[in-house]
Amino acid sequence: MKVVAFGRSGQVARALAALGAECHGRESADFGDPAGVAEVARGLEADAFVNAAAYTAVDAAEENAAEAQRINADSVGALARVAAERGIPLVHISTDYVFDGSGAAPWAPDAPVSPLGAYGRTKLAGEVALREAGGTHAILRTSWVFSATGANFVKTMLRVGADRPLLRVVADQIGGPTPADAIAAACIEIAGQLREAPEKTGTYHFSGAPDTSWAGFAREIFAVAGMDTQVEEIPSAEYPTPAARPLNSRLDCSATEAAFGIARPDWRAALGRVLEELK
Repeated sequence: MKVVAFGRSGQVARALAALGAECHGRESADFGDPAGVAEVARGLEADAFVNAAAYTAVDAAEENAAEAQRINADSVGALARVAAERGIPLVHISTDYVFDGSGAAPWAPDAPVSPLGAYGRTKLAGEVALREAGGTHAILRTSWVFSATGANFVKTMLRVGADRPLLRVVADQIGGPTPADAIAAACIEIAGQLREAPEKTGTYHFSGAPDTSWAGFAREIFAVAGMDTQVEEIPSAEYPTPAARPLNSRLDCSATEAAFGIARPDWRAALGRVLEELK
């Protein structure tokens, strides 16, 4: 099966390339240009598409909502329409930011959506555009992505923690850190199953287990890395950002396991592998 992925520099895109996917980045498929994305997609030989391209700068999206809309929504719709026309299944990566983060229960795929900021709104608009295209697809919402490549929380903690004996880290945001390589493997597995069983089309969740806070995640990073950096827990109110973050990013991933046989990955085991790679 030939999997063609969109996105090249992001964490999941790099993991997809490592698994053998043919990846198209901005130089060949610029998601800032929806018509261009459609033209490229029409000319590609593929058995399945995976979209890992996205505008992911959550805070910057507040000032650049139009650009985020083109990348996260308009180009997703353009790609989805081509995939539907050609009968090619499309796996699209989305986010926990489509929810408002209220409550403490894990979000089911069919739970009401209510994004807090521009990033979440544009990602939600991309989901809507994909569904409206009418093709075989899976929307895979995930959270707190990390790997040895790109910018992510693990690398930030290692860098900042090396210079400070104490870090103040948010403790009231709860979610599942998710290794990028596990997301990539899930996308490829889902794409293959969709080719054989298009009735599995729908929206799914995939995040690492167990759920934790950013502070808990930071403590585990320092422990596994053998660093003495201490973590002081603080509420989100003491770490203001331009875009509001959902407090509850727990995702109910049971439908993904039931439909595709893909269980939540243990992020702690993946963290050990990532830290070894970073050495």
